[in-house]
Amino acid sequence: MDDGFNEFLHVPARLSIVALLAPTSWTEFGFLRDAIPTSDSALSKHLSSLAAKGYVEVRKDKHVGGRRTLVRLTPDGRQQFRRHAAALERIVATARTPQVGELDS
Repeated sequence: MDDGFNEFLHVPARLSIVALLAPTSWTEFGFLRDAIPTSDSALSKHLSSLAAKGYVEVRKDKHVGGRRTLVRLTPDGRQQFRRHAAALERIVATARTPQVGELDS
C-alpha cells in the first residue's frame, strides 16, 4: 500500500468530514451533519475519534439563540488529509496507466 494511505481517514464518513473541512477555516456542526448526511450522534462519534487523533479541533461558542459547535482541521489533520488524498491520486493514476504486457482489447 502507498505510504501516504491512511486507513483511519479512509473510513467513508471520516474522509467526507475532512474533505469538507479542508477548504474551510471553521465549519458548523450542522453543515457537516447535513452535507454527509448523518445523525448528530454518529457525527459526534466520528469527530471525537478525529479529535483524539489530533486531526480536528472542536469548539463550542455561544451566539444569539444558543450555542453552536464549530469544527476545523488541525495542521496535522490537514497534512494527513493531503497525504491521503495524494496517495489515492497515485493509486488511481496507476490504475489508469497501461501496464507492461497488458493486452489491448
